Amino acid sequence: MPSAPNWLIRTCKSLERFAERLTGAAGPVLIAVGVTLLAIGTVSFFDVIEPTLPYRIVLTPICALIAVNMFMNYYYACTVSPGFTPGPVAPGARGQPQGDSMPSGEGWSFAPQKHQSWGPDMVPARVTVCKRCGGRKPERTHHCRICNRCVMKYDHHCPVRINQCVGVYNERHFILFMAYLAIATWSFMISGYTEIWNAMGWTREWEHSTPSVMFILSYILSVAIGFAITVMCSWSLWGVAVGETSVESQDFEYYRRIAKERGETFVNAYDLGRRRNLELFFNTGRHGAYPWWSLLLPLRALPYTDGTTWARRQGENVGVGFRPGEEVVTDEDE
Repeated sequence: MPSAPNWLIRTCKSLERFAERLTGAAGPVLIAVGVTLLAIGTVSFFDVIEPTLPYRIVLTPICALIAVNMFMNYYYACTVSPGFTPGPVAPGARGQPQGDSMPSGEGWSFAPQKHQSWGPDMVPARVTVCKRCGGRKPERTHHCRICNRCVMKYDHHCPVRINQCVGVYNERHFILFMAYLAIATWSFMISGYTEIWNAMGWTREWEHSTPSVMFILSYILSVAIGFAITVMCSWSLWGVAVGETSVESQDFEYYRRIAKERGETFVNAYDLGRRRNLELFFNTGRHGAYPWWSLLLPLRALPYTDGTTWARRQGENVGVGFRPGEEVVTDEDE
């Protein structure tokens, strides 16, 4: 199959970078719009749907906890720095030259910790220097061309939802925000099914403080967002379960193809089993710093690593079937 002409590739990359700059500049506005829509949906739920719930003494506190978790995890995903590495900071780049360090985890905003001991699986990260920004680049680190910084355990840059990268320090809260948003939208859809007909005036007169038009729009948004965010959250959780970020899933697919051409099989060194991978990600379980019920609290939590050590198979590089020098080179590193 003939390759695309160079001018077409350059044009597509230019358009992609323009879109990234545009969404990056509009990021704070998009966050404000998102918070407003979440607030409208929440008010609509508690004004219209909550009074109709059965067993309100039980379900109302649960619904309130879901709403608080949704807002707080969104706040943490937007405000907690993703994990920039130390290095030079170019004009317009985000973060400080010293990079991000692991917080103490103390204070009222953090979940209560228990003793953490992940044992011999912890291996010091290999460190290189980024060809793009000159910063330190431990393994699992990628350069974000929007932030113009290297981010530890870089997953992706999310300009529309949180206006920053998803990395080692805020990935837990990003996933939990999507999970609680999915639960909230599905709860709205299912429990508000009968009220949507009332809002349209098909059954009885509308008697709530929330305007019927606002409730109808909230319901339509809940349907659209509910299906979309459920798919995205499920895909992200699957990546967590198999021990890879969204960027690594693309890289590992390339490594699998290269290894297969040699008659070998690539095995991800960070995949320690689905349950162990989930425990590592959320820093829970027998060796984690937090009990499992911390996932139900609208509080901050630290990752199991500061990005300089990783739990992975002993004696392996990126994975079985990988050879040094086969790293994927992106256009940021060219």
